[in-house]
Amino acid sequence: MKTPPNQYATPSRREALYGLGAGLGSVAFSSLLQGASPTSRVVHHPAKAKRCIFLMMEGGPSHIDTFDPKPELAKRHLEKFKRSGERESAMSSGNRYFVKSPFDFIKAGESGADISTEWQHLKEMVDDMCFYRGCQVESVNHPTACYHVNTGNRFGGDPAIGSWVNYGLGTENENLPGFVVLPRTAYPQGGAGNWSNGFLPADFQGTPLRPQGSPILDLNPPAGVSRGQQRANLDLLSKLNQKHLDTREGRGDLSARMASYELAYRMQTEVPGILDLDGEKQETLESYGIGDSTTDAFGRKCLLARRLVEKGVRFVQAYAGNWDSHDYIAKAHGSLIRSVDKPIAALLRDLKERGMLDDTLVVWCGEFGRTPDNGMRSGAQSYGRDHNAKAMTMWFAGGGTKAGHTVGATDEIGAEAVECVHHIRDVHCTILHLLGLDDNKLTYYHAGRHKQLSQFGGQVIHDLIA
Repeated sequence: MKTPPNQYATPSRREALYGLGAGLGSVAFSSLLQGASPTSRVVHHPAKAKRCIFLMMEGGPSHIDTFDPKPELAKRHLEKFKRSGERESAMSSGNRYFVKSPFDFIKAGESGADISTEWQHLKEMVDDMCFYRGCQVESVNHPTACYHVNTGNRFGGDPAIGSWVNYGLGTENENLPGFVVLPRTAYPQGGAGNWSNGFLPADFQGTPLRPQGSPILDLNPPAGVSRGQQRANLDLLSKLNQKHLDTREGRGDLSARMASYELAYRMQTEVPGILDLDGEKQETLESYGIGDSTTDAFGRKCLLARRLVEKGVRFVQAYAGNWDSHDYIAKAHGSLIRSVDKPIAALLRDLKERGMLDDTLVVWCGEFGRTPDNGMRSGAQSYGRDHNAKAMTMWFAGGGTKAGHTVGATDEIGAEAVECVHHIRDVHCTILHLLGLDDNKLTYYHAGRHKQLSQFGGQVIHDLIA
């Protein structure tokens, strides 16, 4: 998709920084051209999914302890291990040992999917899921790996996948941003660059909703100001701004800022109703784990993700973590699994019961997998796992993916993907493909060339598509 001439105007650095403050104005600015551009664009081919919910498990969940059992590690547990052919690093040097999983595994559902017994609720949904064990990335450094999974570029600065989807498809609701992010209180490593618009116009960046306090600052009008007064003020401001704009032909940034004021006004009506969960049935809240200290935080994100896509938001990304379990993996991963297990199962079930799972793509992954070995840093019972870019498990549900299938495989100890092996760029191409977008056509001219999410092209992983 080549950018139509003058369809989008990019503000200067000063204007962008001025507009992207912390309040509602900044949120509106992130969707400032929605009113001027089509709310829905033509896809490149028939889409299997209309929207995407991306569950990002920051920190690198261990495939070996979640969805990819390795009985061989039980045989070799605490056997001394030495990596060969690799340059030693802080994580690979010293005495190292094979580490078995502290969790048991079962064959769940009619599909017989492998899943650790810590997943008490998700095991009931495996027949709606497609597990993929063949993905590889390039970095074992958290910030660069997060950037890689989220933007296709290890060094940041490029548009996030949600921004590309927003750019390609537009929004289904002109009163809401097309790309919404539900972060943890502490932003992921790399910060807001994980949902940046990069070189795309500013309206395509992700809009984060704060996990504590008011999700969006300045969401409500100031005390003593009615909606009627606010509307009258905006109408007057619009007239003055239009006179100013009439004398400055071609200044798209000015009209964009005017549009941002209107979007902010519309969002004040639309957003509170979506964020308010009081209208949900008590049984729905309980199914997501809302009210339980273990599951409440991520349960709210999953329920909000469902409500957002139901209202037309095109791409929602929800963060959970931190999965960086170098020590005490039984305790650390066990706690993390319990915090997301019930909410994710409820999300999949809720989407399915509402008839939305067929055209909603749900993605679960981290920034890399973990190693079959580790050093004993705090005693023999404290073992965990290090970072592993060569093997990671992710799963998909809905949106035209192969329900009840496991695709790809890692070697006998989970150190490296060996079957249906694909780079993360191919996963990106596949997600776009399911949404009706062709990575080779979804381009934006910047710095002298047409750029794309995959950086320089990739291939669709057809094994994952129904």
